[in-house]
Amino acid sequence: MYELLKSINTPDDVKKLKNDELESLASEMREALFNRLTKVGGHFGPNFGMVEATIALHYVFNSPKDKFVFDVSHQSYPHKMLTGRRNGYIDDEKFSEDSGYTNPEESEHDFFNVGHTSTSIALAAGLANARDLKGDTENIIAVIGDGSLSGGEAMEALNVAGEMTSNFIIVVNDNEMAIAETHGGIYKNLAELRETKGKAVNNLFKAYGLDYIYEENGNDIQSMISLFNKVKDIDHPIVVHIHTQKGKGYALAETNKEAWHWTMPFDRETGAPTVSFGDGENYLGMTIDYIMEKAEKDKDFVVITPSMPGAIGLSAEKREKLGSQYMDVGIAEEAAVAIASGVAKNGAKPLVVTNMTFIQRAYDQISQDICINNNPVTMVMNFCNFDGLTDVTHLGIFGLAAFTNIPNLVVLAPTSAEEYKNMLSWSVDQKEHPVMILIPGNQVSHREADDNFDRIDSYKVEQKGEKTAIIALGDFYQRGEVLAERIKEELGYTPTLINPRFASGIDSTVLDGLKSDHSLVITLEDGILSGGFGEKIASYYGTDKMMVKNYGLNKEFYDRYDPETLLREVGMTTDQILEDIKIFHS
Repeated sequence: MYELLKSINTPDDVKKLKNDELESLASEMREALFNRLTKVGGHFGPNFGMVEATIALHYVFNSPKDKFVFDVSHQSYPHKMLTGRRNGYIDDEKFSEDSGYTNPEESEHDFFNVGHTSTSIALAAGLANARDLKGDTENIIAVIGDGSLSGGEAMEALNVAGEMTSNFIIVVNDNEMAIAETHGGIYKNLAELRETKGKAVNNLFKAYGLDYIYEENGNDIQSMISLFNKVKDIDHPIVVHIHTQKGKGYALAETNKEAWHWTMPFDRETGAPTVSFGDGENYLGMTIDYIMEKAEKDKDFVVITPSMPGAIGLSAEKREKLGSQYMDVGIAEEAAVAIASGVAKNGAKPLVVTNMTFIQRAYDQISQDICINNNPVTMVMNFCNFDGLTDVTHLGIFGLAAFTNIPNLVVLAPTSAEEYKNMLSWSVDQKEHPVMILIPGNQVSHREADDNFDRIDSYKVEQKGEKTAIIALGDFYQRGEVLAERIKEELGYTPTLINPRFASGIDSTVLDGLKSDHSLVITLEDGILSGGFGEKIASYYGTDKMMVKNYGLNKEFYDRYDPETLLREVGMTTDQILEDIKIFHS
């Protein structure tokens, strides 16, 4: 197995293969994709659809002299196999050597660590500019999926590219899908271009001032080789529009493209996941239940997402049922939150849903379009926790530091099912504040919770004690409970346990009340310490005798880490914190 693939050590080896061998190589590469993805999961559909085009790219161009930039990296696995990293796909023991994204630390054939969308055209335009400044002559190739074209950065970069006067090749991989279905006016034109085999008079790429060529047979190696030979060494920018089949080679993925964009480990015969997170209640299910019930009762309610309905598991059937109360703006977080601000301003009730790592792109719009105007937009963020997404490009641990310091924005960190549902209900109906709610990433817990949060920045003392106060935020509240119990068992006193609920402010009444019978305050947070929640507490006590010890993560780009190992490395396991407390009281 993998006879041909094992012979490919560099892209030069691809060029030595005959036509029939190239076809066999494509089959072996799909088998290698199956080997990895059935066992560790990853981006399925985009990579299965790009096998032939990637073989042709490396057959025609000369990487790494000619430079490829893959947007999002969702379609970069075949590229990795042909650039010396096949073992990450065919050798189970070496899976960990290969990340799910392009990575310059892995190979000279990668130029950027990329995991967010709509970036490749701009990054590649920068490479082209530097090439021209140096007087070099290599080809610069940006590879971008059609779904990513809806992102503002992609459109901005197309605008820049339209004014360039040297070699720049933009390969648009059109598989008629984003993560879910595509949304937006540009996709009407892409459909028209496909239907006319690229001959439509209305052409968005030409409108940007770019040359254009179309290839219908994006999954035919020889057609793609011919196409790329036509544009190699071109002396001006050109869009190479190719039509591919997402998930090609696996019937289930070809049929259900959304479900197979990314997959957990699965059984190849049935497509069923081979790992389970249990069938019990979860916060995403609660979110969907709230959305569907709220939409049924309140016609002013609308859900807005930047191509991320999967962030809360909102299925195609439920999206269809929501009808006009659901809006997918495409991969465009900036537009999502600005539109939500307009919705709120005109008296309706918007709920924006996505992952924390992606909403970072909309920082300016959240600050300017929502918060300066103080419009009551609710934003629900998934994967805000340190043990959710662990790839360096998808970390949610920076959200607290980024968003809790924007004026007017109320950031809520629920600690139980009741608290989460009550916060969600309160936020959507209130009219005074923009609110961001961090969906808990730990196991569902239950506890009585307030249903009104009008008193902003009010902390809740869950257990009144002495000497040591534990202020445990959001996901880390349960860790605070465990720590409090250990202090009682091993140190012989009951500490105070506080659920702050509001990550964006200070409850001076609660904090001042600790001064009389406490000497140590401990903060626990699921994010980086620098600029985070704990530092606000430490700063408040800055001129007081109260000692404050903050526990959280370092300001680092962690990558593919083991969460519990990371906790030990930063000294915040329960045992480590307990030892710190013992030393303090000794």
